[in-house]
Amino acid sequence: MVTTPSTTDHTSAVWLLADNRPGHRRQLQGLGNRLKVLAGADVHWLDVNRYPVPLWRALTGLAPRWPQTPPAPDLVIGAGHQTHRALLALRRRCRTVVLMKPSFPLSLVDAAIIPEHDGVRPAAHRLITEGVLHPITPMARLTNKPQALMLIGGPSRHVRWQDEDVLAQARQLIDAHPRWHWTISDSRRTPEELTQRLQALSGPRVTVVDHSQTHDQWVSHTLATSRAVWVTPDSVSMVCEAVTSGVPTGVLDVPLSPGSRLAHGIDQLLARERIVGLDQQSRIFSPPSGQTPVRSPLWEADRAARWLIKRGLGP
Repeated sequence: MVTTPSTTDHTSAVWLLADNRPGHRRQLQGLGNRLKVLAGADVHWLDVNRYPVPLWRALTGLAPRWPQTPPAPDLVIGAGHQTHRALLALRRRCRTVVLMKPSFPLSLVDAAIIPEHDGVRPAAHRLITEGVLHPITPMARLTNKPQALMLIGGPSRHVRWQDEDVLAQARQLIDAHPRWHWTISDSRRTPEELTQRLQALSGPRVTVVDHSQTHDQWVSHTLATSRAVWVTPDSVSMVCEAVTSGVPTGVLDVPLSPGSRLAHGIDQLLARERIVGLDQQSRIFSPPSGQTPVRSPLWEADRAARWLIKRGLGP
């Protein structure tokens, strides 16, 4: 059973409510990591699929009777629709924060951290972020070696995906920059046929890595050894992770569904020169002397954690 936190001096407990979606988990991980570093939070993960909550408890704010939970929370953070019942049921016992635009009234939680492309107006208890949160942190410095990373996603309802177009752009980048070594990785959404055709690009200057053979830290480790990164824009999370690393980031030309939140988010990053398109690839590969290729890194997980702490909502 969830109990009310003690008012005595103690390490603040933070519960991260997670569903089974990797993107939601990475948002929670990014914020949780920064709360640990900045405020010494005692962070615990709860899989809401293991802790079902009846609708009536969410509506009334009556805490669930869960056996064997972590220490009673001072702060609970939820990301994803499946976490909302648990989050709302706990709102009378501790401070509550929702990530991304929820389907319930925002007045029911203490704070909301919402990406700008969700189209929510700013308010005192809302932090509007440029892109989504994630655990990638900015690098202290870039390598001087001509090494580039290419991250390939796949079809979704937000993009008009064509394998042939993506493959042609990958080849164009490789051929246009013969001094560079490329590491290319697919994702769980990449069509199998495209993965096989990417594998055929392997050679002295191209290493192709199957995502199923990588570990959780592979992207961050590979970004740390890269001077440039190119990403398909089907995942705003993948694009934001690249931008935060500080590695100059470009996006391949994949048509996005007009008016979609994804299109809005990518357009904002382009307009603010956080990323560049194929037509401006020289800014990444051959920036003018004395100039940085793109703007300073975007570290929204850190900004969100500091905002919570400043408002007295953090640990």
